[in-house]
Amino acid sequence: MAHTAPRRTTPGTRRTGRRHPAVATLMALPLALLLLLVFDGWETVATQASSVGAMLGR
Repeated sequence: MAHTAPRRTTPGTRRTGRRHPAVATLMALPLALLLLLVFDGWETVATQASSVGAMLGR
């Protein structure tokens, strides 16, 4: 097994392992759109959004 050097971090920064929700959304959005187009799921997305809206009382 190869020995790897430990990661260096800039002093004063913390690595928590969590991303901002907007970054996570931007990472997942292209795949979600691809699956949406491939499986022709526009109606499914609209139905789910409507159900979630009704559940939230909107």
